[in-house]
Amino acid sequence: MADTQAKDKRVTRRFALRLPVTVRYGEPGEEHAAQTRDVSARGICFYVDSAIQAGSAIDFTLTLPPEITLSESIRVRCKGRVVRVEGGSPPGKMAVAAVIDEYEFLAES
Repeated sequence: MADTQAKDKRVTRRFALRLPVTVRYGEPGEEHAAQTRDVSARGICFYVDSAIQAGSAIDFTLTLPPEITLSESIRVRCKGRVVRVEGGSPPGKMAVAAVIDEYEFLAES
């Protein structure tokens, strides 16, 4: 039953995408390279190789590809918080699930 309840909370479509993402957490200005597992309008799951605690505030930037935007690639900066951390798959990486609290589209550089 718990499995069904977890699925019911997912009201937005998730896109299983492997995208590079830069995540900032921990010490001010400390950046960590990560890779997304999936992305939705309300959240993100990514793999990172350093520890982070559930409840932590994060800031991350990624580029959404044309298959998601249905136009050109778009860079997005997001702020959110970690809701779950799981270890083990892939080995040596932590899967971090976070909700997106706010976001902004960035101009092309």
